[in-house]
Amino acid sequence: MKRLIGFIRKEIYHIFRDYRTLIILFGIPVAQILIFGFVVTNDLRDVKIAVLDQSKDEVTTAIMDKIISSGYFVLEEELQSIDQIDPAFRTGNIKEVIIFESNFAEKLEKNGQADLKIIADASDANTGNLIANYTQGIILNYLNEMYKNIQIPYTINKYERFFYNPNLKAVYMFIPGTMALILILISTLMTSISITKEKELGTMETLLVSPLQPWHIIIGKVMPYIFLAFSNAVIILILGYFVFGVPINGSIILLLVSSILYVSLALSLGIFISTLSDSQLTAMFISMLALMLPTMVLSGFIFPIENMPKIIQWLTAIMPARWFISILKQIMIKGSGILFIWKELVILTSMTVLFIVLSIKRFKIRLE
Repeated sequence: MKRLIGFIRKEIYHIFRDYRTLIILFGIPVAQILIFGFVVTNDLRDVKIAVLDQSKDEVTTAIMDKIISSGYFVLEEELQSIDQIDPAFRTGNIKEVIIFESNFAEKLEKNGQADLKIIADASDANTGNLIANYTQGIILNYLNEMYKNIQIPYTINKYERFFYNPNLKAVYMFIPGTMALILILISTLMTSISITKEKELGTMETLLVSPLQPWHIIIGKVMPYIFLAFSNAVIILILGYFVFGVPINGSIILLLVSSILYVSLALSLGIFISTLSDSQLTAMFISMLALMLPTMVLSGFIFPIENMPKIIQWLTAIMPARWFISILKQIMIKGSGILFIWKELVILTSMTVLFIVLSIKRFKIRLE
């Protein structure tokens, strides 16, 4: 029993000395609970909308006040013409446009009918449908309260239109998200394991005593995987287009260049992880645990970022997949050009350079 107790005590000391084991045992479960508690929600919050009010009477003003005061929507822009609708959606900020016809209140009171149009961004089919339903519910509830004592028959002719995804196909959302998830997991995992494998086999010493510089080794490890990961990206795009009918409305060249940039970022992240790991198993754990769950729930793949608390929205800014999914939707579904995705491209480029620099610096430390 003394030997057994001594062995158990030794194992406990060993576990508490290894901070990585403590993070896996305690940090990951806590992070999962917090992420699912705050992020997994179907409620809308602070959705940015625009209005084209061709009437500007007391009824349309009251309806918009009711919509904004609900807490679900934020009035981002007041449009002046129909031609401004498409550019507003292409910015990526506006998720819905509400259009009131001219003389809305007058027609409603005299004829009992008025036209209202709701146009939603359905590049994310579930969110677009949810936004339209919320808006309809708020408007109808308000009008029912407004006219309940007047006893006049009225009809609101609602015209719904979903931009970019008129049939609300969920595959329009899942193909870009799946592509971002697969590329970052596979690329990061392959690269991190390739470096740590050299350490475990003892062949890293051969590289260290060679005349190669650290950046030579890093670039040499990355280049083959860029081609393999890029091939995966092309295969996913082909399957999405021919099998699932996901369109590619924008520039194919811009889409492929963006994919290469994202793959390069994932590979540089994998090399950085390899500098933190001494074994393939550790590199695998870090790659899978640190990327899979956060990429799924914090990138906008499944749950809209706009619905998350502000602090979580700030946290999503460090997720590479968030920016790549935005690029895919802009190019493939909306047909946008580089003027609408330059910010995402700059962010991905900055992340790539950051991880390459950090990897080279840590590699220099190991050389010393």
